[in-house]
Amino acid sequence: MRTYLRARIAGGCYFFTVNLAERKGNTLLIDRVSALRAAFIATIRERPFAMPAIVVLPDHLHCLWGLPPGDDDFPTRWRLIKSRFSRRIEGAERRSESRLRKKERGLWQRRYWEHVVRDTEDYRRHADYIHFNPVKHGYVSAPRLWPYSSFGQWVRRGLYPENWGAPD
Repeated sequence: MRTYLRARIAGGCYFFTVNLAERKGNTLLIDRVSALRAAFIATIRERPFAMPAIVVLPDHLHCLWGLPPGDDDFPTRWRLIKSRFSRRIEGAERRSESRLRKKERGLWQRRYWEHVVRDTEDYRRHADYIHFNPVKHGYVSAPRLWPYSSFGQWVRRGLYPENWGAPD
């Protein structure tokens, strides 16, 4: 069996994918986007980080984070975001025996996917992936039409034209 080491770089830039435990047909993240936003805001206040790009889809999210110099503790931040969101949601989800034993909610997958962003091109590819994701999943025909994304901020900052990712 292989052991994979997770890269943790103090002050690094990371791309994340975080999923709900029950994905099929689940729209919890957009149904309760204000609770998710509040969880992010509280966590950023307590343990600052930059989040230049994000997209929230019904059952998962993608984002880019920049951690402060000398800080590589993204696991604590994700634990806080997930737990703060979960506390705001009624407890009707299915919970496994393992989760019951550990007194865990069953909203989120325990793990998430992270990637250390290597350079400017890697950053841009991941930002494009984030902003195009609602189109990829068939929710909208153009990124500008998805309200749960940082795409509009990128347009206002001149990083994308408004019609980026739209069909010709």
